[in-house]
Amino acid sequence: MLDTMLCLEAFARAAGTHADLRVQNLALASEPAFVSVVNRFSLTLTETVTCSPEGAYVTSWGYRLGTIDDVDSAAARLAYLLAALPA
Repeated sequence: MLDTMLCLEAFARAAGTHADLRVQNLALASEPAFVSVVNRFSLTLTETVTCSPEGAYVTSWGYRLGTIDDVDSAAARLAYLLAALPA
């Protein structure tokens, strides 16, 4: 069974490696659990990411960022979407 909390913690760590991104909220006790990430230079550039039961990272508007097998690529895709500089 997929451990959503561990998956989201890993995503939060990976997103935090990007210079322009900041993890705003890691809500593991909510339903569904999520991580909220914001561009440090534009607070309007923010996104909420959940982890599907199949192991995919998904944005609040349904865009699939990637899977738990390659969390760094999924975080990099979010960084691109939020107009952040590469890690």
